[in-house]
Amino acid sequence: MTLFAFAIFERNSILIIQYMIKALFFDIDGTLVSFNTHKIPASTIQAITKAKQQGIQVYISTGRPYSLINNLQEISHLIDGYITVNGAYCFIGKQLISCNPIPTEDVLTLIQLADEMNFACMVVGEKDLVMYNSNDKVDYIFRQLLNVQNMKEDNKVDFIHHQPVLQLTPVISEEEEKLIMPKLPHCTSSRWYPDFADITALNTDKGRGFRAMLKHQGLKKEETIAFGDGGNDIPIIQEAGLGIAMGNANESLKHVADYITASVDEDGISKALDHWIFQSDK
Repeated sequence: MTLFAFAIFERNSILIIQYMIKALFFDIDGTLVSFNTHKIPASTIQAITKAKQQGIQVYISTGRPYSLINNLQEISHLIDGYITVNGAYCFIGKQLISCNPIPTEDVLTLIQLADEMNFACMVVGEKDLVMYNSNDKVDYIFRQLLNVQNMKEDNKVDFIHHQPVLQLTPVISEEEEKLIMPKLPHCTSSRWYPDFADITALNTDKGRGFRAMLKHQGLKKEETIAFGDGGNDIPIIQEAGLGIAMGNANESLKHVADYITASVDEDGISKALDHWIFQSDK
């Protein structure tokens, strides 16, 4: 297994510590899966398969709820665990690792704002998912651009009183987000696509999910590499031993990443793993 070196500066000396890479964490949209083809590049499948054969664990870190993960069929048998809905719901197999729901009062506030401001909002419960107040923009963004086909559209969200709500995804501009968030004191927001925001419970993000997964699995952050392309990936990119931004990532993520690889459509994951993990095989 590949050794990864970290330099630690201590006064006038540099201490080099080596760790084995034991786990990889991948965002989905724009990282594993191309926005253009809605598929995982063949080079990515081959690289992840090779990593798995070397005993490296593979985890998903996504803003999507599990019910909307419809594009990982080629690697599903390689995945060890999931960080979903931006860290609000993490699990391995049927074992729940962590769950951080949004307080009901904030859920009700956003539903009321959706009515008043006339925007659509995806309501993600632990068991149910509904696109509230749907419109033509939803069809274009989610079905045509993101290839999400199995969404239920309904203006009844009674389930929010009977199960945890993990995430709210309003289809709003950044300006509208700035107006709305002060009215949700127990929430935080992030974006991985420009036309909507993902809202989760305060202090809930991919970084928190990452820490929960590492604690459960007995992993050190120095033994991990995380890949991403969006603003919601910033916490996990900063937390991981090595944070890698895709070439198609937004500038805010590139700014905090340790390394920038090629884009998803230019074999970015394969090239990064070849550089950081498989180079010792040559």
